[in-house]
Amino acid sequence: MADATLAPTLDDWKARAARARIPTEAVIDGKSVASASGQTFDCVSPLDGRLLARVAAGDAEDIDRAVRAARASFESGVWSNRAPAERKKVLLRLAALMLEHREELALLETLDMGKPIGDSSRIDIPGAAGCIAWFAEIVDKVYDEIAPTDPSALAMITREPVGVVGAVVPWNFPLYMASWKVGPALATGNSVVLKPAEQSPLTALRLGELALEAGVPPGVLNVVPGFGETAGRALGLHMDVDAVTFTGSTEVGKYFLEYAGKSNMKHVSLECGGKSPHIVMADCPDLDQAARAAATGIFFNQGEVCNAGSRLLVDETIKDAFLDKVMAHGRKLQPGDPLDPKTRMGAIVDERQLGRVLGYIEAGKKDGAQLKMGGTRVRADSGGYYVEPTVFDGVDNKMKIAQEEIFGPVLATITFKDVADAIRIGNDSIYGLAAAVWTRDLTTAHKMARALRAGTVWINCFDHGDNTVPFGGYKQSGLGRDKSRHALDKYTQLKTTWIHLGR
Repeated sequence: MADATLAPTLDDWKARAARARIPTEAVIDGKSVASASGQTFDCVSPLDGRLLARVAAGDAEDIDRAVRAARASFESGVWSNRAPAERKKVLLRLAALMLEHREELALLETLDMGKPIGDSSRIDIPGAAGCIAWFAEIVDKVYDEIAPTDPSALAMITREPVGVVGAVVPWNFPLYMASWKVGPALATGNSVVLKPAEQSPLTALRLGELALEAGVPPGVLNVVPGFGETAGRALGLHMDVDAVTFTGSTEVGKYFLEYAGKSNMKHVSLECGGKSPHIVMADCPDLDQAARAAATGIFFNQGEVCNAGSRLLVDETIKDAFLDKVMAHGRKLQPGDPLDPKTRMGAIVDERQLGRVLGYIEAGKKDGAQLKMGGTRVRADSGGYYVEPTVFDGVDNKMKIAQEEIFGPVLATITFKDVADAIRIGNDSIYGLAAAVWTRDLTTAHKMARALRAGTVWINCFDHGDNTVPFGGYKQSGLGRDKSRHALDKYTQLKTTWIHLGR
């Protein structure tokens, strides 16, 4: 038996995986339940292609049950009318429970989605718990307003919870993205129906169980696994859902706008795709640091990151030398067993996504881009879904691999001549989620940050941030913001109360 004081080894994680409890039932109105139809879907691990469990396949009837439970809990006031300080205490208990079950949640995340266990345990689970705690802490520090009216009136502007929130989250950061939605939605007094991606439902189901243990009342957080075309669509069309918050592809995000228009004009907030330009100027202050950031910016989480730096824009005068540095770092990030704590890059989430990534690699070669590194499936004998870090050079920004979101470890390298050229190429995309600029010139940094049409622009770094700053995009990268106090806007309504006082 391993020493409990030591970090778990590969053998430890494998032993735990063999005896792991896999949650399979929906959480509705405080109970773990099978789907109303009795139908299930296979939850397959991308590590080795093995069946982990058969999970309840929720559909319209299950969504309706969950929405009715959410509405009843909201109208009862058991959570919505609880003092913010009391909601804070419960959510802090939930965050503490998530950390207490950190290794269990990390294992479920890795088995379900394929990311390295080191990332699950050190980044995803602590990050998710930290997000819940951050919104718990802020909710009793948000003040309402008094408008500067004439003395004959008193005008109060107050925030109220929007009501029943449908939260639809992606498969690449299952628990982390759920916390970005559930944290502020619950903190502001709403009741929630959470629909995890069918590729990675396990930690969301466990979150529903832990929330009940923490003291979140039954019906306030419901979790319904199922497919987008059934459960997701039913949530988007439901007449008693007041708001939907979604993270995922731009294609699916547009469906929720349609659903809102076809139903009750529910509030819709979207965090969708990205094709982020990672721009390296000739006066980059540290080429080695920038190269490390460029490599991890696309190969972290197997490239399954909405704001991944998938377009590497490099000044033509330094491109060859810089790209050599990027590839040197990329070669150190080869896929390995996700249960090995030493692994830096894991498995693609499922066989369908594997085929999608490999298809884009073939498209890049067909369009004339130069394959400089990688480009093939590896570890096929494991039964899992792995692609090695892939780098293309000589990419034209009009190519498919430069315009479409691949969601895999594929880097497209594009050269530019000057600042104006870099800005033009950077903005030549339907997306506007994030961008990065490496330069030692402060004027250039400010000019480019202002000109780039992106929700976040990093200067001399990549993918930095915390819960204090908003996250979201321009253009077809979405509507609204996650994280920070600005996230509260998605889950609250502003009410004006005008009191006539007389002269």
